[in-house]
Amino acid sequence: MSARLLLATGNKKKLVELQRILDASLGLGGVELVGLGDFPDYPDVPETGLTFGENALIKAREGASRTGLPTVADDSGIAVDALNGMPGVFSARWSGRHGDDNANLDLLLSQISDVPDEHRAGAFVCAAALVLPNGREHLVEGRQPGRILRSRRGTGGFGYDPIFLGDGQDRTNAELSPAEKDAISHRGKAFRELAKVIAKELPR
Repeated sequence: MSARLLLATGNKKKLVELQRILDASLGLGGVELVGLGDFPDYPDVPETGLTFGENALIKAREGASRTGLPTVADDSGIAVDALNGMPGVFSARWSGRHGDDNANLDLLLSQISDVPDEHRAGAFVCAAALVLPNGREHLVEGRQPGRILRSRRGTGGFGYDPIFLGDGQDRTNAELSPAEKDAISHRGKAFRELAKVIAKELPR
């Protein structure tokens, strides 16, 4: 009988990305991945933490408590040096409308439009948590440093990918293939680290 692992996200694009990263890291033979879409009455969980780690743990704890399943959750976003690390935990709702990628991008670009290129550094940050029904908790973090461009490039990915150029890269995250992005992204780094923990905690 396979172990079941809940990925506590309602973002379908993120769910696909997380499944892809975990599958590449774990092989996932013997592990059945389920998402919040498999639980129709699952409530929205307020992300009240002030750090990515706090929010990841809030979501993972809620998932483990409500479903009785080992639960993985992440919180991620972009931290822009010229904005003192913001949008940070508010990345998905920076424009005031949760998940409106275009509005979030437009607002961020307008806020740093007068910032010279040499001061447009930033980083994608991801905190990923695993919470088990027995109360054990694990938290890891991944970062992808880079800089913010002045306009969109590429049609892949999601969120702030079209305006983010990682250090040492000549293409934005939105111009990379899924495999190329996973290899260098904040989420790829965090979930590869978490996969090591999952492999130990969910024997197959």
